[in-house]
Amino acid sequence: MDVCKTTMQAQLETREERGKAIFEAGKQIKKISGHEYEVLSQNANGFYRIVAVESGWMCTCPDFSYRHTQCKHIFAVKISLQFRREVHADRIEPIADASACIFCGSTDIRKDGVRHNKYGDLQKFQCRVCNKYFTFNLGFEQMKHSPQAITSAMQLYFSGESLRNTQKSLKLLGVQVSHQTIHNWISKYVELMQKYVEKISPKVSGVWRADELYVKVKGNPKYLFALIDDQTRFWLAEQIADKKGMSDVRPLFEAGKELVGRKPDVLITDGAQNFRRAFKKAYYHNVPDKNSVHMRHIHIKGDLNNNRMERFNEEIRTREKIMRSLKTEDSPIIEGMRLYHNFFRPHMALKGQTPASKAGIQIDGENKWKTVIQNASLAEQPTKFYKWNNQLET
Repeated sequence: MDVCKTTMQAQLETREERGKAIFEAGKQIKKISGHEYEVLSQNANGFYRIVAVESGWMCTCPDFSYRHTQCKHIFAVKISLQFRREVHADRIEPIADASACIFCGSTDIRKDGVRHNKYGDLQKFQCRVCNKYFTFNLGFEQMKHSPQAITSAMQLYFSGESLRNTQKSLKLLGVQVSHQTIHNWISKYVELMQKYVEKISPKVSGVWRADELYVKVKGNPKYLFALIDDQTRFWLAEQIADKKGMSDVRPLFEAGKELVGRKPDVLITDGAQNFRRAFKKAYYHNVPDKNSVHMRHIHIKGDLNNNRMERFNEEIRTREKIMRSLKTEDSPIIEGMRLYHNFFRPHMALKGQTPASKAGIQIDGENKWKTVIQNASLAEQPTKFYKWNNQLET
């Protein structure tokens, strides 16, 4: 009996090690929803579906189907979830210069001059163990221009300038760059930062607001539905739809619930029927005490006015007017506006705070764009992050 237990334990440990290998390989785990994942088959012949159920985890791989035990794919997903919890933070701090060799991990390094080029200077390091030289430019590797130029461009653009006006402003600072390059920077770093900040749960109030805004996408009329927190003004989720009152906005409400980890106590919307239907599907509960309250009667005056939502809509209208219209529905500009609104733009109504700081997420450093980009870049390297954690633990 003891031999059987020992054998089973050894098999589980082997599967866990294989799960670690899958996780460390990177880009093999894909999130489908809040409880479903896909893991690439190690034979490269497709994906296995992993689903969280009340009794635990299920996988479609043969190992789980025959033995009904945790397979390497389940272990890989669990390690990935653990990693996501580790990057949840109330404070995002600047990352200092290299303290360890990027090749061998040794902390026995020394500064060895400065690498000069026409776009800026970078400190060079030498490792005394492997004798290799390296520079530390986390988040901006292989970029021709400096982090200051890139983050300045993003600040100028999202604070209201057009791409060409941003280009002219950078030229005054001695940075020669095309407007297309600026757009490429925005696309690259918005995607990087968005993946990072979506892992951080803001501490918002129990009252949320939802509304729609008329926008144009490539000249065609569309509606931008947005969900924000009433107290912190934190922009929780958005969705673009073709119609105003008939579109299914349940994904909007589900996205907000997934980000925060709970339902709102009160949801304030106008009387549109699609809000009512989505509320019943996403936030309704059979137990009366656990139900959210849906307030659908907006007044001009009093507590149920929609002034805060209208102020938010005006912010989006101003940005869209400069752009003239969105180019695609999945444009990075929308996610960029959301990032700027939540993490970088001080709000007068919040006494100069950002919605993120009001929601308990503090960003340190003189250049907050650089702070977030560097932390996001580190989080994109799960192998290095995971190994660093293991070294600290041992």
